[in-house]
Amino acid sequence: MTAFDVGRKCIRLRGRKAGQTVTVSKVIDNHFVEVTDASGKAKKANMAHLEPLPA
Repeated sequence: MTAFDVGRKCIRLRGRKAGQTVTVSKVIDNHFVEVTDASGKAKKANMAHLEPLPA
């Protein structure tokens, strides 16, 4: 079990959307995940740019 499992809520730390809460929808590889924002848009994100919220 990693910190970035499917369904985990995270906060974006970097970029234009910093501070936005997102949900992990798919793990792509060791460095990237696909996240879904509140409006339902899915984007690829680097794990280093996300901070998981406490469960």
